[in-house]
Amino acid sequence: MIHFDTNVYVRNMEAIVEREFDYRSVGAEGDWNEWQRRFRARLWEATGLAHIDRVNADVPLSPETVERLSFPGYVREKSYVQTEAGIRIPFYLLLPSNGQEPYPLVLAVHGHGRRGKEVYVGHFEDEQERQESLEGERDIALQAVAEGYAAIAMDVRGFWEMARADEVEAKKNNSCAELQKHAMMYGRTLIGERVHDMRRLIAYAGTRPEIDTSRIVITGNSGGGQVSLFTAALDERISVCVPGSFFSTFRGSLLEQSVWHCMCNFVPGMLRLGEMYDVAGLIAPRPLLCVNGERDAIFPIDSAREAIGHVQRIYAAMGAPDRCRLYVGHGGHRYYKEPVWPFVKTSLRLLD
Repeated sequence: MIHFDTNVYVRNMEAIVEREFDYRSVGAEGDWNEWQRRFRARLWEATGLAHIDRVNADVPLSPETVERLSFPGYVREKSYVQTEAGIRIPFYLLLPSNGQEPYPLVLAVHGHGRRGKEVYVGHFEDEQERQESLEGERDIALQAVAEGYAAIAMDVRGFWEMARADEVEAKKNNSCAELQKHAMMYGRTLIGERVHDMRRLIAYAGTRPEIDTSRIVITGNSGGGQVSLFTAALDERISVCVPGSFFSTFRGSLLEQSVWHCMCNFVPGMLRLGEMYDVAGLIAPRPLLCVNGERDAIFPIDSAREAIGHVQRIYAAMGAPDRCRLYVGHGGHRYYKEPVWPFVKTSLRLLD
């Protein structure tokens, strides 16, 4: 008896696939802005974002604030906005109690944690969740507001209030697989839908006089790193991007046979368009800090180092070699806040 050898299959595909937007095809005298424009347009189509945005262009935000609480140093509001007809995304908005308005905005995007946004604002279920979250430095919205920024922490589609009732009642971690199946049957993807949701939150932020939407930072861990990278690549309003524990190569992470990856990571035909470093090249010359752990088995550090070398060549070609960096934390799959806020502060000064 023989069995299907996935490694052989992937090697075969890798040998014959031609990535249409491989950055190396641009050449020394190429037009990088045109490469970005064409690649971004195709990625909008591949993720389904082009269709999602088009059919929802006239859907009102219909914001509803249901809670407003004061904490030492900041105010926290819980609100909902409509992202598609009949679909509302829940989020917390944290505003500093002091400082100079309007505040730069940090979109704090959670990863594959069952309770989504709650952890990022320090609303812990129990002591175990508190300890695990703080050890992994995942209270990112609290970190942002402590730095003097407005912060939005949302539930990403598939989690907590944005999960299906079936999975919540069964106490499953998420609804990613079911939502991805439905999305793909309609020519969409979960990542496209999640980027669309980020764009709706930016639209809402634009209605708040306390927020400066000309200075937007996006950061998150793991799955939140994925949403951060793709949102910054697809939406040029993002000023600074800091993906945590996600940056790698698709070949060295998502297609690595020894590690299971959630369905929500996959985009049909992605490797016929570009590798992860090509996607990251769409962010150039805006500041990009990739944060990875040296012992991360899910997104291996060797692949991250390989990928950052390619991205740095794109940034150098676009005249911004100092705006793209990789930070390696001395641990595993978690968030590393140490380099983040100094990088954000320095990067935002470029916009002054």
